[in-house]
Amino acid sequence: MGIGLKMGRFAMCRDRLSQARGRRGCVSAARAIDVDENKDRWLRKIMVTASMAAVIAGCSPTVDYRGYLPKQSQLQQVQPGMAKAEVEAILGSPSTTATVNVTGDSYYYISSVVETRAFFNPKEVDRKVLAVRFNQLDQVESFAHYGLEDGQIIDINTRKTPTRGKELTVLQQMFSNIGRFSPGGTGGATGY
Repeated sequence: MGIGLKMGRFAMCRDRLSQARGRRGCVSAARAIDVDENKDRWLRKIMVTASMAAVIAGCSPTVDYRGYLPKQSQLQQVQPGMAKAEVEAILGSPSTTATVNVTGDSYYYISSVVETRAFFNPKEVDRKVLAVRFNQLDQVESFAHYGLEDGQIIDINTRKTPTRGKELTVLQQMFSNIGRFSPGGTGGATGY
């Protein structure tokens, strides 16, 4: 309603201006239109800036800290020969354990940092593993630190069944059937 009214005023002022030059009302109407155009430009600039900020914020990574890694002061309290219960009291319960009857148990404290950008898959950017190994008497034998660079990717389930033969593309499948059908139009292969 406001724009149509202003355009109507502008047309009316233009007609008056052509009839009687120099009237003050027409000049003020033209100025009002200029002011409204400046407001529209300013509003467009704000909208473009806000949309650019939203796009940039959407592309910034979301960082997740997962797991637990004991503090350095807690690690210094763990000494070889300590009992498993003492280690658990100092460091807390482990992320996972491994039991090997021949050599003893192991506790693993695992922490990782994962970044997610927009709609992409999460990417692990840092991993720290503390391994505390126990002997058969459940006393600390040794401990070690591992990082992301020490890890190996193991694909447990590839979801592919290995088959004999060769894999054909769609075009190879289509063209391999040329000449395999009987000319009689029965749809069956010759010799049946």
